[in-house]
Formats: sequence, C-alpha cells, structure tokens
Amino acid sequence: MSERHLFYDELGNEIEFIVKAKFSLDDTDYVAMLPADDIESATYILRVDIDDNGDEVLVGIDDNELKDAEEAYEELLKEQLQ
Repeated sequence: MSERHLFYDELGNEIEFIVKAKFSLDDTDYVAMLPADDIESATYILRVDIDDNGDEVLVGIDDNELKDAEEAYEELLKEQLQ
C-alpha cells in the first residue's frame, strides 16, 4: 500500500504519514502508519471511526485493543511475504 497522507495534530500542524496498511479485525477498520520524515520510527496503529458528518477519523486505542490489532497487522505482513 504505502500511500502518503497529510494529517493534522491537535495544534493544527501538518504531519505527513506513510500509510503502510489498512486492515479489518472483527468488523473494525485500522490503519498502520509511520511518520514520513522518520521511517525508522515505530509503526502507529489507529482505529478508523466515522464522525457525525460521515467522515473517517483516526482514533487512538487502548492497550488491549492495540495488542489484538498488532497481531492482526503482523499476520497481514506474514501473508504478504508468502
């Protein structure tokens, strides 16, 4: 996948991310991404929710949900290598 997207932090600053994958787990969508200016950093995994206007928004997740999402992402990576 590896698409570049601009996002805005809570202060309105632009940050470019590389979206490595979008995947689903139990009818919930997630994205795995990393900062474009620091591709050696850890991969962020965020949940995709829909706001009141019908737009996708990215939401941070708790440790339990993150663990499940990380496992699903790692499985996706393994499948891509085969």
